[in-house]
This record gives sequence, C-alpha cells and structure tokens, in this order.
Amino acid sequence: MDVDTKIMVWWDRETQLFKLYEKHLFDATKDKNQNDIDSFIELSLTIQNRRKSRAGFAFENHVEQIFIENSIRYSRTQITENNSKPDFIFPSIELYSDANFSETKLHMLGVKTTCKDRWRQVLSEAARIPRKHLLTLEPEISQNQTDEMKFDNLILVLPKSIHSSYNPQQQEN
Repeated sequence: MDVDTKIMVWWDRETQLFKLYEKHLFDATKDKNQNDIDSFIELSLTIQNRRKSRAGFAFENHVEQIFIENSIRYSRTQITENNSKPDFIFPSIELYSDANFSETKLHMLGVKTTCKDRWRQVLSEAARIPRKHLLTLEPEISQNQTDEMKFDNLILVLPKSIHSSYNPQQQEN
C-alpha cells in the first residue's frame, strides 16, 4: 500500500474507533445534562475540544509512523525560535540548531487536519527554513488561500486522493 493510501486508511479507521469510544462516553453522561442548559453547553464544548485535540495528535502520529517505517530522520515538536514548536524538523533539531549546518539541507513539515486560517501559524515556526511544507487532509482550499500560501513560500502537501478536489492551477503547485 502506498503512503498516501496508508495515511487515509489509518485516518479513517482511527476516526471510526474514536467515534465509537466517544459514543460510549456521551451515553454515560448525556442524561445528567438534560435539564441544565449550561451543563449541556459545557458538555458540547468538551466534546468539540476533545475531537479537535484527538484529530491533531492522531494525524501527527500517523505521519510519524510513516517516517519511522521509511527510516526518515526527524525531530518532532521541538522548540525553535520564540518558543515555536514545529511539528516536524528534518533531519533533526540538533542540526537545525547548528549554525554551521546549511539551511538548504533543513526542512520543516507542519501537519494540520484542516487549514482554515491556521496555516499561517506554520509560517512563524522554524525561522531558519524559508520554504515550509504543510500536510493537510482538507479538500477544496480556495484558490485565494493557495495563492497566499504560494506567495508565503508554503508548499501544500496532500494525499493523492484529495488532489482532485483542487482546480488544475492549484494542482500544478
């Protein structure tokens, strides 16, 4: 199975398992909140925040497993300038921190399940690396946003199955 397919299969399976677990948690707590709107809203926010947090960490874990399986050197969520924590630095944070190591041999990958406006966060991480990469599962990002990404020297990385949701001009980039 190729890497793109593997990522999507793992993502789908992990999401299914999480939703099953989440249903169990919800069933155990929903009756306690039927008559109190504030408790209901608090429960809703807890569920939403848990979903977002789980999604980000799970996707990063899947990507990391691909790197492990392919013997790719990297550092994950290590601190760079201004207390930034890029998702992945290649080949390592030690070489990133070495001023004598050529910047042209350094790479950075941000990993976000969805981009919205959060893609801009990646731009301020790993200042030594002028050209950054962002892996996402988000289909159909607007032409305007992908043009902004290109202008800001951010390379969008997508699994092959998502490519067709972008117009031909976006796919060229």
